[in-house]
Amino acid sequence: MRPGAAPRRPVAQESGVGRRHRPDYWLPLLSTALLGIGLVVIYAISPGLAGQNNVGENYFVSKQLIAIALGIIAFFVMANVPLSFWRSIQKPLIIIAGVAALAVRLVGEEVNGAYRWIQLGGMSFQAVELIKFALLIWLASFLADRIQRGELGSFDRALKPMLFALGVIGVVVALLQSDFGSTAVMVAMMAAMAFVAGMPLKKVLMVGGIVAIGGVLLIASTPYRRERLATFMNPERDCQNAGYQACQALIAVGSGGVFGLGLAQSVQAYGYLPEAQNDSIFAIYAEKFGFVGVMVLLGLFMALFARMIKIIEHTPDIFSRLVVTGILAWLSTQALINMGAMLGVLPLKGITLPFISYGGTSLLFITGVVGMAFQVSRYTSYGRINTNNYGQNSSQSPADRRGNGRTYYPPVSRRP
Repeated sequence: MRPGAAPRRPVAQESGVGRRHRPDYWLPLLSTALLGIGLVVIYAISPGLAGQNNVGENYFVSKQLIAIALGIIAFFVMANVPLSFWRSIQKPLIIIAGVAALAVRLVGEEVNGAYRWIQLGGMSFQAVELIKFALLIWLASFLADRIQRGELGSFDRALKPMLFALGVIGVVVALLQSDFGSTAVMVAMMAAMAFVAGMPLKKVLMVGGIVAIGGVLLIASTPYRRERLATFMNPERDCQNAGYQACQALIAVGSGGVFGLGLAQSVQAYGYLPEAQNDSIFAIYAEKFGFVGVMVLLGLFMALFARMIKIIEHTPDIFSRLVVTGILAWLSTQALINMGAMLGVLPLKGITLPFISYGGTSLLFITGVVGMAFQVSRYTSYGRINTNNYGQNSSQSPADRRGNGRTYYPPVSRRP
């Protein structure tokens, strides 16, 4: 080293860490398969939907094709825009998301007691998807910064800001928009990202307890949520009114049997099952393709999530690793809530099934964040990192010293 020169920052001792390589093409392949299944189901139920809404027979298919085309564009854009760009504009993202959330309440359309959509001419926009994305970027950046500063275990510097963010989400999304399902998705994102970052488990559980108490209070304070909970506990008590959708969903799933009724043989899509193209599309799919079809769909989702887990395990950049963790929690929790509601194991939440449900906003953001995971997969490393950016041995990482048993992946000098 030359006299007076700044010391060179230590990096991982593995050659090729952080270098661009062949991405994980299973992500777009599996996503395309899921999009194809959703399009086939929308096509099959379009005649019934068209009759109920007094539109042309190809209306819903055409709109879904446009949404898929925009989603593909979003995938390629997000796959090529560096994650550092989104990190650099996290504050404007939060401001825009906040304005959109307030606009939903002020000028949005009320549907079944919930405010979720902003009408823009002939199009509609679901603000909560933008809120999820802003949360994803902000929290990944926040936790990565706290790890680098050694403040992840601090209540004032780490846990308090996260509790404040949870409170804001509870007020804006759960209370003002009456969207408890999306609130649950964002809580799952925060819990998963905090856990993977290495936050002490007792603090994660403490936050979980606070969220549970808040959820009970929100349910108790809103008549339609209490009604939904009572319907979930016993949907058969009022199948003609409050339990109508739950009962019809179970009828659709049960009617599918082992192999399904067939692509053109759906009964529930013709005015019996509400929101057949959106919230209830899993029940329609089960009716058409039966148990075998459901297993195929679950297999595709599990394969997609497994690829994301592999990316998480081999991403040396902590910010990118947290981003993919948040994406995984986002998609998996949303799929779990939607399917669970249609199977009667979870209350109805009015949340879409990723890739499958009809609609533009959700599809646009879901394909976009999968594009982000695809970009991160170009920089994964499959060897062991021997030292972190502070020259410490990885076995003596902050996470290991806390004794939580989770692997710590420090940031490296180059990331997407």
